[in-house]
Amino acid sequence: MAVNYIPRRFDIVRDNERCVQCGCCVRQCSNECHYFADGGTLVLADATACVACHRCVDLCPTAALSIQKHVCDYRENANWAPQYQQEICRQAQTGGVLLSGMGTPKPYPIYWDKMLLNASQVTNPSIDPLREPMEIRTILGRKPRQLEVDENGKPVGTMPPQIILETPIIFSAMSFGSISLNAQKSLAMAAKNLGTLFNTGEGGLHPDLSDYTDYAVVQVASGRFGVHKDYLESARMIEIKIGQGAKPGIGGHLPGEKVNVEVSNARMIPEGSDAISPAPHHDIYSIEDLRQLIWSLKQATQGTKPVSVKIAAVHNVAAIVSGCARAGADIIAIDGFRGGTGAAPTRIRDNVGIPIELALAAADQRLRDEGIRSEVSLLAAGSFRCSADIVKAIALGADACYCASAPLIAMGCHMCQTCHTGKCNWGIATQRPELTKRLNPDIMHERVENLIHAWNHEIKEMMGGMGINAIDSLRGNRLMLRGLGLSEKELQILGIKHAGE
Repeated sequence: MAVNYIPRRFDIVRDNERCVQCGCCVRQCSNECHYFADGGTLVLADATACVACHRCVDLCPTAALSIQKHVCDYRENANWAPQYQQEICRQAQTGGVLLSGMGTPKPYPIYWDKMLLNASQVTNPSIDPLREPMEIRTILGRKPRQLEVDENGKPVGTMPPQIILETPIIFSAMSFGSISLNAQKSLAMAAKNLGTLFNTGEGGLHPDLSDYTDYAVVQVASGRFGVHKDYLESARMIEIKIGQGAKPGIGGHLPGEKVNVEVSNARMIPEGSDAISPAPHHDIYSIEDLRQLIWSLKQATQGTKPVSVKIAAVHNVAAIVSGCARAGADIIAIDGFRGGTGAAPTRIRDNVGIPIELALAAADQRLRDEGIRSEVSLLAAGSFRCSADIVKAIALGADACYCASAPLIAMGCHMCQTCHTGKCNWGIATQRPELTKRLNPDIMHERVENLIHAWNHEIKEMMGGMGINAIDSLRGNRLMLRGLGLSEKELQILGIKHAGE
């Protein structure tokens, strides 16, 4: 028997006085941690494969189960932490690249938590959002440098294509294949009811989502999966995906076991084959090449769709954003390194890129310095955990924010970070029929809508506390922010003052 050098991560604790041996945990665990013994009369557990998804805990009818972190002391070593020892053993066993899902768990600084919002007091009275109108409607797209009107006050000429959102929150790119159709449909239904958008990711568009195309953002990624004229024309917005926050500089990978017949049809690839996106677009090697693709997409849709360019937050992000704007992008999405993913090499996810807070502030300031800020809208992405994060991002310069992990958590995600295995017990990051049916879009879209409704109300409360009644007045208004515990260089990049100033 081969030696297992990697201890289990969790323990499954069963209260035998409460357990009635109903077998619910056996049926619910896709990792097969629970099993019947003694001819089906006794339920036992092997926690070796447990990922702490809590499905068994939450559904146990007698509350007999709990998941605890497994304690296995290693000899103390500040350099060779247990995590690195275990990962070395895993690679020695498999010879493969370590894969992970969701965002990085590393304890990097979270700048949202080091920024405080301003509030009105005596001379600039606050606004009560329960009794006074508050405008959080957001318009995305290129704005003209000046607006010409006729004698009746009506605009003269053709305006660039615009998108009106009822909330500054958009559901970020998650492809059909990386998540289930039921999960994607839940987001589409919520987007329609909220008056916002959902992003299909690079997985094409499933026919069941045809009723929601007016609220869809479709992606043109390096693999060009599922991209055709009807796909482009059906959407509200087109996004060229250059990079992703969780894996800057590399392509995508959807394992073949998640490519069933429906995913195959949507992506236009053979069933069971790996969907591998190359690292670069093989027709983009310069800003001029990017300009050509933006122009081609606008021509293909008769100039009726705004074109976005999505990039990862990297060290020279401000210059890249400037180049994308000058290449004709109407919208630029910047994805910070804490952003989630269905599958990424662990080393890339945890060590490449920069925080969205610094990238957003640097990009917004660069566009202002060059006098072209009005020519492009900025979308910020990369782990927005609450409404305060959204408000701070808009004050740093974002027009709107992409959210993905938070809506998934609203639908049941427990951050197991094993999305790439396709064994999601909550029916989200899986294509297995017995698992996908666990997620009911008719229920889950309401939970997502409840979350965004709550965030919208909190955004209005915070704006009212600042004495601001329109989100346009908050955008890029860094006087509403103060730093706490930040260095002079960090304050300089963020463009904010320290608390007390």
